[in-house]
Amino acid sequence: MPARQPPEWAPHEAVWIGWPSHEELWLEDLGRARREVAGFARAVHAEGRGERVILVAANEEAEASAKAVGVDVMTATFGDVWLRDTGPIVVLGEHSRAARRFAFNGWGGKYNLKGDQTIGAILAGRANLALVTREWVLEGGAIDVDGTGLAVTTEQCLLNPNRNPELTKQAIERRLAVDLGIDRVLWLGDGLLNDHTDGHVDNLARFIGRNRLAIPTPAGRDDPNAAAFRTAEARAKRFGVEVVLVPSPGRVERDGEIVPASYMNFYIGNAAVVIPVWGADNDQAAVDAIGALFPDRDAVGIRSDHLLTGGGSFHCISQQLPTRDAMKAVGG
Repeated sequence: MPARQPPEWAPHEAVWIGWPSHEELWLEDLGRARREVAGFARAVHAEGRGERVILVAANEEAEASAKAVGVDVMTATFGDVWLRDTGPIVVLGEHSRAARRFAFNGWGGKYNLKGDQTIGAILAGRANLALVTREWVLEGGAIDVDGTGLAVTTEQCLLNPNRNPELTKQAIERRLAVDLGIDRVLWLGDGLLNDHTDGHVDNLARFIGRNRLAIPTPAGRDDPNAAAFRTAEARAKRFGVEVVLVPSPGRVERDGEIVPASYMNFYIGNAAVVIPVWGADNDQAAVDAIGALFPDRDAVGIRSDHLLTGGGSFHCISQQLPTRDAMKAVGG
């Protein structure tokens, strides 16, 4: 079997979580975003029942504030907290564990911050992972995998000319096969409205088991992402994937603007699945529905409003380090 990215529900040795560190980026949301991240970290750690949580802080002030959370803290320079996209992706072979680091261009040139191109190598080095660096642009939140060689992504992101304009769909599939052991790709269409990542799939559709994909169902007539959800569902079913429908928060606005609030940006930890909630009518229904998909884990809903002002939520700020035998543990 080629070295392959395991599914998120496989056992984790640890998880890196970005700690909001730069006041000039977060402004008045800094303290509240930190409280949301602290709640997320504690839920994943689950008083030692979960996995080792490593908060990654970018400077001494941030390190001091992170230590109050009560989990491990490390300091390393980064631009911002979105370690799903800038951190290493860990792959497992039959007798090996290694990291892949891809080029990162600030989500198509939108946000180029010092340190975001190097934090992946730093984290891999501190975990003593052999690192292979690739020169094509790929963000971790742009794909999701089920551990069998199947990945889901969106055309809006991976085929966007602001990422790899010289690569065709077939060329990207070949690179995913070589770099991450992905031999089948389910291509969805567009992601969420006003998502500056250009449609990351971890806000739209997530694998919850082998060949099993969770997709939101529209919440009312004014759900701004209804068309994207219906198109994703239709494409997934045509592909042969089992689709499980879960609630959507519907139309969520901040300061009069529709924001890409999604329950799909959940994180699957060893002991808990942590779901971002938004003060929407469907919050509890979403926590119950996603929790039912992971009966061996606690389902925890945590508000993520202030993290979203920075552009993402819990899945976006985390990157897991699977155990060496993670694939065997899930039958891979």
